Amino acid sequence: CYEIGYKSLTLVALTGFIMGLVLTLQSRPTLADFGAESWLPGMVSLSIVREIGPVITAIICAGRVASSIGAELGSMNVTEQIDAMEVSGANPMQYLVVTRVLATTLMIPILTFISDAVALVGGYLAVNIDGKVSFYLYFTKSIAVLGFSDIIPATIKTIFFGLAIGFIGCYKGINSNKGTESVGLAANSAVVTSSLWIFVIDAIAVQLTNLLAYH
Repeated sequence: CYEIGYKSLTLVALTGFIMGLVLTLQSRPTLADFGAESWLPGMVSLSIVREIGPVITAIICAGRVASSIGAELGSMNVTEQIDAMEVSGANPMQYLVVTRVLATTLMIPILTFISDAVALVGGYLAVNIDGKVSFYLYFTKSIAVLGFSDIIPATIKTIFFGLAIGFIGCYKGINSNKGTESVGLAANSAVVTSSLWIFVIDAIAVQLTNLLAYH
């Protein structure tokens, strides 16, 4: 959890801040044209919590965490450390795979929550670049539009994102070929494959959420 969560915190928080800042700056002129600036906090909040926050955070973690896991286990595979564990009677799946998958599954939702919160702060600062909106008013409007139907599906989605990132990183690392170049290939393949599966899981989650919402 320390390697996956704490060491990813700065990058995730910075990305979340910029995400909220840019989304607000891009959306404000359009809403102003329709006289709907008062909807800005709620729109930004919904966009971040439902979709942008979970997906962007997962992609960032896929680039950092999946590559790290793939390279680490790939290196262990190349140097035959995994074979040595099997010979000594230790279970590589338990010590190398299960722990990492559980860590990513736990930490991605937490990192997403932090990213969403920092993104709202970025949105608040963007709103106040050329105007004065109170902190209390902005966050009251941001939170008022959110319901369990927004938060719970997004949280469940991040759990599956974490599961995919951890499992794919481990799979690519353990099943890498022998040879030093295989370590880099395993890391690269882990990032690409996990990123693809993040979008697949997201598409399925959105469709299921819509089906449940309208029935």
